[in-house]
Amino acid sequence: MLEKLAKQTAIYGISTILGRMLSYLLTPFYTRIFGVESYGIVTDVYALIPFALVVLTMGMESSYFRFAAKAEVEGGNIEQNKRKLFATTWGITSLAALLFFVVVVLFRHEASALMGEVYAANPLYVVTVAAIVMMDVAACIPFSRLREQGKALTFVSLKLFNIILQVGLAVAFWAVGLFDSEFGVGWAFVANLVASTITLVAVVAASGRISLRIDWALLLLIFGYSLPLLLSGIAGTANEFIDRQLIKYLVPVGSLAQLGIYGAITKIAVVMTLFTHMYRLAAEPFFLSNFRKEEFKEMNAAALKYFVMASMLIFLAIALYRDIFALIVGRDFREGIHILPVVLGANILSGVWLNLSFWYKREEKTKFALWITLTGLLCSVGFGVLLIPKMGYYGAAWSRFAAEVVMVVVSVVLNRIYYPTPYQFGRMAEYILLGLAIFFVAEWIELPNEWLRYTVSTLFIVLYLCYAAWREKIDLRGMLNHILRRGKR
Repeated sequence: MLEKLAKQTAIYGISTILGRMLSYLLTPFYTRIFGVESYGIVTDVYALIPFALVVLTMGMESSYFRFAAKAEVEGGNIEQNKRKLFATTWGITSLAALLFFVVVVLFRHEASALMGEVYAANPLYVVTVAAIVMMDVAACIPFSRLREQGKALTFVSLKLFNIILQVGLAVAFWAVGLFDSEFGVGWAFVANLVASTITLVAVVAASGRISLRIDWALLLLIFGYSLPLLLSGIAGTANEFIDRQLIKYLVPVGSLAQLGIYGAITKIAVVMTLFTHMYRLAAEPFFLSNFRKEEFKEMNAAALKYFVMASMLIFLAIALYRDIFALIVGRDFREGIHILPVVLGANILSGVWLNLSFWYKREEKTKFALWITLTGLLCSVGFGVLLIPKMGYYGAAWSRFAAEVVMVVVSVVLNRIYYPTPYQFGRMAEYILLGLAIFFVAEWIELPNEWLRYTVSTLFIVLYLCYAAWREKIDLRGMLNHILRRGKR
């Protein structure tokens, strides 16, 4: 069964990597045509959009997967029940998105004033971003339906189409000089809006002709499952963006510039983010389907071990070459590259507690999600208020890392009490300690030039990979031969 998960992760992973690579072309692009303050606006807005998406989707993604699996177990007219489930979840999220957009348009001046002087001077920024949110929320459940049906190729094609269109429009706007107009950075949001609108039309057509008809009795049952996920999602996403907001409001001088640098450096951690994201796309429907309890525990424990092993390999591949990765962003943004290992560590921990969340989602004990994420949010705010005024974006990176540590600890404790799972903590600790030891030794060694340092770093990474293969009894030579044979076909 883990082979199926690995295959799904690979399918989503290839598309996600290609898509995000195209998307992240906007990072070197924007950090070279915008100053640090203008890019700070981009960072601010794109930190807030996921929060709005979580609020307006109301936990319906996980609910859709869970109730679709239950429909198969209960039998009867499975297809009709799934269509009703889709119509209900899609209907309520689309209605919420439309109401959100209308409210923002009506109160655009008040909302802009709350966000800061830059937005107060350009209320259309806020309206454009609200329209992006509306389109993305409306597309959320249709994309989930494609995942639930196993239509990975359609899913990834539409995601790639969206990103290519957005990147193409951004470059075209720059070529004709729109970014130099009075609306300036707002054209970046217009490019996103056009791409999201066209993608919504395409994904609705691909997901099937189902009317937006809400079954209110079914919706009440779904809300019983999704409400804790909604609340935890709000807290969890707030934990993801609160560091940006605290920089904006707590840094006494040059807050938007610091926000721009911080946002650019976090973008460099693209590979780790991609790995966690593609894993989530495959793992969520996989683990929320119906397995026997012991089978689920065994697979979840093994999946977490391999996730940690792979994550530490990615950590080393980025952290040991961070000077090269710094070239992704403009020169003015590279001063913050030293926080990159901390950001990578926080991303690893985020993936760990994602793995630790599947058991309570499966058991429909979603109240635990709220406990965990609220604890993390309180830590983010507490550490942020303490560190950010003194350390700026350095404090933001460490406050987020600390919050992720706390959420992992709380998740492990709850699992041990309510759903003991045989996670191989000793084996995972080996990979973490080995990875950190390699990182610190590579940092400590003084070498005469960069090329020698990169050579030594490469040898260290090979050492880690060989140790992991030996420890897990992975036949690297056999895997390589298999890949080469397939390539010759």
